[in-house]
Amino acid sequence: MASAALEKLIASKRANPYRPDKTIEELRAEAETRAAEPLPEGTVCESVDADGVAAEWVLSAGATAERTFLFIHGGGYYRGSPASSRAATSRISAATGARILSTSYRLAPENVFPAAIDDVYTAYRWMLNQGVDPNRSMIGGISAGGGLTLALLLKLKEAGDPLPAGAVPMSAWTDMTQSSETFRTKADIDPTISKQYLDRMAAAYLGGVDPKTPLASPLFGELNNLPPMLVQVGTAETMYDDSRLYAEKAQVAGVNITFEPWEDMIHGWHGSAAVLPEAQEAIDSIGAFFKGLIS
Repeated sequence: MASAALEKLIASKRANPYRPDKTIEELRAEAETRAAEPLPEGTVCESVDADGVAAEWVLSAGATAERTFLFIHGGGYYRGSPASSRAATSRISAATGARILSTSYRLAPENVFPAAIDDVYTAYRWMLNQGVDPNRSMIGGISAGGGLTLALLLKLKEAGDPLPAGAVPMSAWTDMTQSSETFRTKADIDPTISKQYLDRMAAAYLGGVDPKTPLASPLFGELNNLPPMLVQVGTAETMYDDSRLYAEKAQVAGVNITFEPWEDMIHGWHGSAAVLPEAQEAIDSIGAFFKGLIS
């Protein structure tokens, strides 16, 4: 049964729906209000320059530098930041016992593909150059950040770079064609994400590139020889099939996949961890997955 907090969150999102006349600047400003959300006591955030990419270390009380989690924020490739993601990153740090490198990337439409994937690749390589052991690290992200997580794995594999021990795509945007069935079947229950919205943001990011390009839409990539993954998605998401179809294809390719569909959860619910108990429960599951691979 959904919590009262979830019902309240859904009502607030329905009260402020996406409209195509909203400007990119207005939508960005809405996202950045999350930077003011309370963090667990003892959380420390430190800005760093990851070889030209703005990022920040996030450490909860008790986290250790011996384990690392690279986090990639969401926001449709056009908005979002490490600051607006702290409600999630601070709690992921606490659940995993790891320090989080929360990275930004250049945003669309000012910067089109492959700017975002190039930046997160740079941040990952910078992280390793700081002495981080890839076998004691994990990568993950929400929404567009989930898509970038999976695209980063493809880019690392292609380049012959060390892969992390695991990955956690959350509500991941894996297919920029917006052609899956759940965009129709879940349109009435998803309070935030519509095909119209994603079509706009995909066009802004792609800049004319084929939407099936694997580093933009990792669903269409070669998924063999990737590390274990925990794939989390809400059953109320229009983007549900982005995660389901990816998990099924990866499993066929031999990837060790744990697929977690969370009943009644909405897109990117992890970002509401300051107020939503179901978000903390999902983050606790991430913590268990992390500790199962990295002691």
